Amino acid sequence: MLPRVRFVYALNTMDYRRLGSTGLKVSRLGLGCGNFGGIGSAPQFFGMGENEAEAFALMDRAFDAGINFFDTANAYGGGRSESCIGKWLRSKGAAVRQQLLVSSKVFNPVGPGPNDRGLSRRHILQQVDASLARLQTDRLDLYLIHEPDPDTPLEETLAALHDLVRAGKVRYIGCSNLAAWQLMKALAVSREQHLERFRCTQSYYSLVGREIERELIPLISDQRLGLLVWSPLAGGFLSGKFTREGGDEAARRTRFDFPPVDKEKGFAVVDTLREVAARRGASVAQTALAWVLAQSAVTSVIIGARNMSQLDDNLKAGDVTLPAEDLAALDDASRLAPEYPAWMDALGSDRRPGERRF
Repeated sequence: MLPRVRFVYALNTMDYRRLGSTGLKVSRLGLGCGNFGGIGSAPQFFGMGENEAEAFALMDRAFDAGINFFDTANAYGGGRSESCIGKWLRSKGAAVRQQLLVSSKVFNPVGPGPNDRGLSRRHILQQVDASLARLQTDRLDLYLIHEPDPDTPLEETLAALHDLVRAGKVRYIGCSNLAAWQLMKALAVSREQHLERFRCTQSYYSLVGREIERELIPLISDQRLGLLVWSPLAGGFLSGKFTREGGDEAARRTRFDFPPVDKEKGFAVVDTLREVAARRGASVAQTALAWVLAQSAVTSVIIGARNMSQLDDNLKAGDVTLPAEDLAALDDASRLAPEYPAWMDALGSDRRPGERRF
């Protein structure tokens, strides 16, 4: 487990953890800014429209609480998310920018043309400048590829990202939504060609979405990468607002059922969450976040609160300590069914040298 660093801010304490094998310290909770202005062409699903005042208040509260990591992407809100953060940064001045880690991403469409998407050198170099202009800053602390691009060789993408680091426009690079084999291939290309390597992955992980435990988390641990978690509440499914009988009609998941969840198993997990939350005097959402925070591979958990009450509730997750029996109960309710070769490894885990089981 990587060492933890603890600082005290004005309103509360916040834990920090090293980003993989780097020396960069990232707050255990990060602020997801995809809500600012809506995402892509579907703002009715995601966000607060043009309510910059509310977005500014959320960023103020998060920063005062010790969050030093704000995450966005060039496609969120058609660039409006980055613009909102940029206006906030400008209003706060250089001292705040010096303390804050700003992350953005590239891949998704930003225009109608055939080259207005993807991970080509042309698109990356064009989009990083556009992101920096909207964010009103001279560098990105983290720059991530948002998805894999089957149309562009990895060598081209990684060489372009390497050049951005060398130019000082980007401090560290990472990826999002890659399969384990794709991430390992990228690391091998970087090593072979002496290019900057991915330092982290931003991946979906929740009590009802534990698939990354099969291959990604073992890879992350072996290669000493950071893990930044998106949608730890499974798009609100684990917020406590949804039951077998129905849910909050105003919630985003009511209109946009994402990420996908096995509902039958999911509601069994929610039942256990409610029991654990009641024992700990915490909300269901805080308990679900606390479980993710308790996983040793996790560097930071990105919370995408849409209003101040959600943000304040989520911030308290860092104060929820789940004892071994509660972690075990949640693990039992949500555990993945073993798949090959994991079940074969388990069969042979206690085998003595020379012993044949079959």
